[in-house]
Formats: sequence, structure tokens, C-alpha cells
Amino acid sequence: MNNLLHIEKDQELLDGLANNSDKALETIYLENFPMILRMILLNNGSEDDAKDIFQEAIIVLFEKVKDGNFVLSSKLKTFLYSVCRRLWLKKLQSSNNLYPINDSLDEIIPVEDALEEHEQKDAQFKVMEKAMSHIGEPCKTILEDYYMHKRSMQEIADKFGYTNAENAKNQKYKCLVRLKKLFFAQYK
Repeated sequence: MNNLLHIEKDQELLDGLANNSDKALETIYLENFPMILRMILLNNGSEDDAKDIFQEAIIVLFEKVKDGNFVLSSKLKTFLYSVCRRLWLKKLQSSNNLYPINDSLDEIIPVEDALEEHEQKDAQFKVMEKAMSHIGEPCKTILEDYYMHKRSMQEIADKFGYTNAENAKNQKYKCLVRLKKLFFAQYK
């Protein structure tokens, strides 16, 4: 039943895209771009790369839908992921002067497996974001400074007024333990 709902929703989005509906395009973007962004960021790309690749995939989809003979044989999410993945691999191959991409690549690593793995990671990222929003200060800032902004423990110690980097490191550890508890409480 759930699969039937996906098919109907995907077909509505494709019909909207064929009729130049901004709402359909916005829905496709909101539901699929975060997954493509993560895939490209995890594979040596940037947010701009992800935007470019996703735009190319939308153009491919739009042209297929406008043609009138396009039949979606998978979920729309799977189709877009597959197109973006192939476009990204081609871009990496051309920019790094690598050997041509093997056409049997999808047989080696099925798209559905990679997509399922990314969907699981998306769910984990959402839980982690929620846990980070509940951890409170100064833990949130300490963890963001260290892991996201790559600040040293001495810089963090100076920022928060700890006597030395070792004290800041101990506080970071306590924050990680707290974050871990929040994450696993929500993840289950």
C-alpha cells in the first residue's frame, strides 16, 4: 500500500513538472536535494557541486517528462539519485583524468542499496540535529567549535574561560557523553 502511495505521489509530481508547476518543482527539490547534497559532500564535492549536479538531473527529468513517453520504473527518489550519482561520477572522472567509468558500475553497487544507506544516514542526521538542539550551552557551541569549525582546544579554552586546554577537553568529553545519551534516546 505504501508503495502505491509513492507511485501516485511521484506521478503527480511528474505531471506537475510536465505542466511547469513551480509547486511540483519545489516539492521535488525539498524532498530530494538534501540526499544528493550529502552524497556529493561525502564524495569530495561541495554544496555548489551538489546544486549543479541536481540542476542537471532536474533538466534530464524535465526533458524526459516533456517528451511524453517517460515511464518511471522506480521511485522518483531512486531515479534522481541514480542520475545524480552517474553525473557526479562522470564529473569526478573527467576532472581527475581517470579511466572512463565502467557502464556496469550500477551492477557492482546497486543504486537501491546506496539510496537505502543514504536514507538511513539522513534519518540519523535528523536525529543528531535534534539532539544537538536539545544539548544546551555551552556544550552545543563547544562541539560545533571543535568538530565543525575545527578550532583547537586552546582556542575553546580561551573562548569559554577555562584555565587550560585540558579542562576544555574534559568539558568536551562530558558534552559528547551527554550528546550520545540524547542521540540514542531519540534514535530508538
